[in-house]
Amino acid sequence: MSDEPQPQPPHEGWAPRRPPAAAAPRRPGRTGRRRLLPTWRMLLGGLLVTAALVVGGLLLGYHLVQIPAANALATQQANVYLYADGSVIARDGEVNRENVTLSQISKAAQHAVLAAEDRDFYTESAVDPQAMVRAAWNTATGKGKQSGSTITQQYVKNYYLRQEQTITRKVKEFFIAIKLDREQTKDQILEGYLNTSFFGRGAYGIQAAAHAYYGIDASELDAGRAAYLAALVNAPSQYDVIIHPENRDTVERRWNYVLDGMVDEGWLSAPERAALTFPVPRRTTVSTGLSGQRGYIVNIVKDHLVQNDIVDEAALDTGGYRITTTLHKDKQDAFVDAVNDKLMDRLDRKNREVDTYVRAGGASIDVKTGKVVAMYNGIDYVKQYTPNATRRDFQVGSSFKPFVFTAAVEHDSRTQDGRPITPNTVYDGTSERPVQGWPGDRYAPENEDHRDYGDITVREATDKSVNAVYAQMAADVGPDRVRRTAIDLGLSPDTPSLDNAGPSIALGVATASVLDMAEAYATLANHGKHSAPTLVEKITRNGHDVDLPERHTRQAVTRQAADTTTSVLRGVVESGTATAAQTAGRPAAGKTGTAEEDTAAWFAGYTPDLATVVAVMGQDPVTAGHKPLYGAMGLPRVNGGGAPAEIWGQYTREALQDTPVTAFTLRLQPGAWKTQPPPGDSSTGPSSTGTPGDDDSDGGGSQAPDETGTGDEPTGQDEPEPPQGQTGGATTGGDTEDGGGTTTDDTGDGDANGDDSPVPDGLTDALTRNGRRD
Repeated sequence: MSDEPQPQPPHEGWAPRRPPAAAAPRRPGRTGRRRLLPTWRMLLGGLLVTAALVVGGLLLGYHLVQIPAANALATQQANVYLYADGSVIARDGEVNRENVTLSQISKAAQHAVLAAEDRDFYTESAVDPQAMVRAAWNTATGKGKQSGSTITQQYVKNYYLRQEQTITRKVKEFFIAIKLDREQTKDQILEGYLNTSFFGRGAYGIQAAAHAYYGIDASELDAGRAAYLAALVNAPSQYDVIIHPENRDTVERRWNYVLDGMVDEGWLSAPERAALTFPVPRRTTVSTGLSGQRGYIVNIVKDHLVQNDIVDEAALDTGGYRITTTLHKDKQDAFVDAVNDKLMDRLDRKNREVDTYVRAGGASIDVKTGKVVAMYNGIDYVKQYTPNATRRDFQVGSSFKPFVFTAAVEHDSRTQDGRPITPNTVYDGTSERPVQGWPGDRYAPENEDHRDYGDITVREATDKSVNAVYAQMAADVGPDRVRRTAIDLGLSPDTPSLDNAGPSIALGVATASVLDMAEAYATLANHGKHSAPTLVEKITRNGHDVDLPERHTRQAVTRQAADTTTSVLRGVVESGTATAAQTAGRPAAGKTGTAEEDTAAWFAGYTPDLATVVAVMGQDPVTAGHKPLYGAMGLPRVNGGGAPAEIWGQYTREALQDTPVTAFTLRLQPGAWKTQPPPGDSSTGPSSTGTPGDDDSDGGGSQAPDETGTGDEPTGQDEPEPPQGQTGGATTGGDTEDGGGTTTDDTGDGDANGDDSPVPDGLTDALTRNGRRD
């Protein structure tokens, strides 16, 4: 057997090899630029991946981005303070915005903004990708910076986000807009947008803008004005044609674009459009800052709201309240004019140091309603912060004396020797005469200039403001009763120096505010009925009314007590220390007053319609200490019958110029006209007085009607006084018809004291602003 290997039999499945077939020709590869282009497979794959990423990103973003809380700036509003006629007094707060409901915005204004910013707002989705791409392209190609945002997106930016131009902010805006569109109606979004957009001139929201440019509410905007405001949104700082008149042509083109869009959308007819002319905004609008009287008013009203639990301080700080006051713009302006004409224009602060001390305060109240219609607080809130109408740190002086007499009549008081106290009761008017019947320390007040009057009637003592008589009367009535009567009339029980004053209470040592005194005098003018005074007529927030306290009227003192006081105070104006008040041209009653050391001079007076109190005060502008007013305005002294009565007369004449002249209708105490001579004097004639009183008074007097009855009047009707001389009455300087100024009836009446439910003191506690320096 050969050693050569032997062939093996083939195993199962074996087949002989065949020569390989010739390979197919290969496709030539892409060369040149074609190698750089993706294949269709690559494109399709890339698109699918991109779509997956976009959809995933959208879903992820939608779930991750939540609607945040509103940013602080968007929620801030101003409180708006209005006169009774609806005109604006002031706005407070850091942001000039007043939110209004969509129903408070005219349709023309709504349509103008839609035409300018988003004509398909009510039919489109919350975002418009095409518009966003178009805006980006136009910006990139130099056609101007444009926004592709819908109104919804703009509202999201204004209300929820900040204004920075970043990708992050735009992404958030996109997703929040989508979510918001699902949660709020289109009307709600449009309302929010109109309240948050910036229109220039510091105005946020269309309500503030309407006032800033045209001095009207958003509800009053017509198509022309609305189109201009809508145009402003595009470029607020540049499109104010008053500040930038050089941009007038550009602005008018934008204005025409808005109006044409309103026509295209069917919101404005072509004839109406053709009739419109460009509405140039006001060059200056009414200042809504806090200068002048405005700052005083805002702070006083705030205090009134907080102290009377109408709106708390925290709520006021958030803003958004629309507060209509009881103040009348024409009367407010008249008060300022009167103070300027009769006081401020007569000062020479450069050459007379005392003139730098002069301050003035005033308050005026509608007698029948108790509404405060005007106030004067100082020359300018930004220069003198202390509100002179509500401060309680100056003595009221002899303007307090009528409260003593009212208390005497109210309580049927008698003199030390048992005579009833009436207008014709005779007292000893000797200066520094010791007060009789007073258990306390010896008190012997001096009269002005130490003048002695001898025997003098209450009526004449009131005309001449005789201290000796009224200090004795206070002791006769009782100081506590006098205090209680003053509080019943309207003074605050917390008035400094009102308690424990003894007989000196009659001389006005108490430091009531001007507003307190106006409240009390208004009660006298209203026949003893006290209407709680108020400064607020109406309050709304976001279109909803805020409840105000129910107002009441009560009989504080009997009508006889109030009316008999009025009859006495008529003489002060007619022939006493306040003849300057006759310039009002109306029947008037009132009383002058001077604080100790002549640091303040007062006149408190009223007509049948209006009670007004004016005070001129002396205060050091550096130390805030009280200063005498000797030499002010170049005069030896400042008396209540001087500048205060002159201011009162001019103001009252202007304030009531459109009101018919009415006479006082009075019911006097029984025996009001009967002379009450001093002991040992059986005379029933007029009392004897010395020489006329101080520099702006003289005794005077006229025939008074005889007393016709002593009991309560059965019918309760007012009756005219008997003609002079008909029954041979006493001649004691009483009120007569004097040209229709007064109708008196001394037969008594049946009015009861306090038969109505009592009310809080109202403004007396709410308006305290003591302790602040100029």
